[in-house]
Amino acid sequence: QAQFVESGGGLVQPGGSLTLSCVGSGFIFSNYPITWARQGPGGQRERVARIAEAGDVRYIADSVKGRFTASRDNGKSTVFLQMNDLKPEDTGVYSCYSRLFGRDVYGQGTQVTVST
Repeated sequence: QAQFVESGGGLVQPGGSLTLSCVGSGFIFSNYPITWARQGPGGQRERVARIAEAGDVRYIADSVKGRFTASRDNGKSTVFLQMNDLKPEDTGVYSCYSRLFGRDVYGQGTQVTVST
């Protein structure tokens, strides 16, 4: 069964950094682009970054450009989201997903809270 498992979230002060990880299994990881998305406290969902199969980043949201970077290690079936200079508005549940076998498969997400 295809799935994603995210980790690395937590509580961080404004200006701090976190690195999120997302491990995929149950499919040929290197064959698929992976997207990071987040859902804020108000329920709004935003696409954050999309990374292609070979590792080039095809999309970064304007709201995080210059602060977040995405990367992947296909040998470890893992994508990363490096988040720097975090702001309170970055608070939310971060998850990764991809279109697999005709449907979007999401992980359970990891909570990121940016607060003093």
